[in-house]
Amino acid sequence: MKVKISPSRARGQTAAPPSKSMAHRLLIAAGLSRGESRIRNIAYSEDVLATISCLRALGARIWQEGDMVLVRGMDPTKAGKAILPCRECGSTLRFFLPIALLSEKPKTLTGSEKLLSRPLGVYEALMQERGLPYQKDKTSVTVQGPLRPGIFEVAGNISSQFISGLLFALPLLAEDSEIRILPPVESRPYIDLTLSALKDFGIRTVFEDNRILIPGGQTYQPRDMKVEGDYSNAAFLEALNLVGGEVAVTGLRKDSLQGDRIYHQHFAALEKGFAAIDLGDCPDLGPVLMAAAAALHGAHFTGTRRLAMKESDRGEAMALELAKFGIQVQRTEDTITIRPGNIQMPKESLDSHNDHRIAMALCVLCTKTGGLIDGAEAVKKSFPDFYKVLSSLGIEVEYVVD
Repeated sequence: MKVKISPSRARGQTAAPPSKSMAHRLLIAAGLSRGESRIRNIAYSEDVLATISCLRALGARIWQEGDMVLVRGMDPTKAGKAILPCRECGSTLRFFLPIALLSEKPKTLTGSEKLLSRPLGVYEALMQERGLPYQKDKTSVTVQGPLRPGIFEVAGNISSQFISGLLFALPLLAEDSEIRILPPVESRPYIDLTLSALKDFGIRTVFEDNRILIPGGQTYQPRDMKVEGDYSNAAFLEALNLVGGEVAVTGLRKDSLQGDRIYHQHFAALEKGFAAIDLGDCPDLGPVLMAAAAALHGAHFTGTRRLAMKESDRGEAMALELAKFGIQVQRTEDTITIRPGNIQMPKESLDSHNDHRIAMALCVLCTKTGGLIDGAEAVKKSFPDFYKVLSSLGIEVEYVVD
């Protein structure tokens, strides 16, 4: 799908979309509970639907009623042979793989070739150490438990999702376990989000000195929870203010544990002048911050290595697309520099690279210059109503049929 954005100024007020990160965590905790839970304020993005599908595959019963999901939990230790459709969601794949190991029956987690090309070596190494079967091909990975309690060493600079996946599963083992995170620890806020969800559902953990102690023999307790607003996607809406808009975003918790809440500070730095920003704890903000830097005074980003491990190689993708706006980008293995310049209307179509955050970042710039974005449907992964929200704020959005 192609979307044409005409130069236009965003004005108005809109609510932040529900947090995809918290929706994953609350739904999984509900699925692991003995009883019925209600999770409210759900947005049915492709990623959230993947998590719901995987819970159903393991035996949870789920009913969708508007933006509320009723979950009747299951016992993953008794789950039979199953196929878990992860679609294109890295969080779903990495969260469910340890859960799939709780029973002795084989589980196959499926997904796109792009998804299965993303790093899984942390789990593969852990399973080899424990003598557990692990078989991977271009579109699936098949594993088999049962997982035993013990000490799990995980590198802290690859993805926090591996740690979160273990955190969901280990409390259900008979005895205590420990996760030792090898420094440096990146994306710590995402670990905190998982620990918060576990606590909400009655699970005890102790996190100190890069060690997480997880008592065994615990039981998830059903809860009635509401998904908070999403700072990650709200950033794209507030970025409209950096290119001439007047947008107020509501529904964001000031005491949120979401690491991407830091975008307010980064936006302020970018408005002042050429900024130096570390993306180590907020890689999902990379595309929108690079777009903002291109529209303002440029910036030097560090901690960009992990951008290559997302839905696209986000550093490379943004460099290619910003060049179409006349902006120069310099890259090294772990840095990206956006050179100051005046963005101009692209003379050719822009490409989302099948990445929701690239598509939304390009839209922000196109409200200033105009432009045509190919692969615009990528936003369905996390923010399916994105173009509808843009239209409600006065942005001229046109769907182009080939």
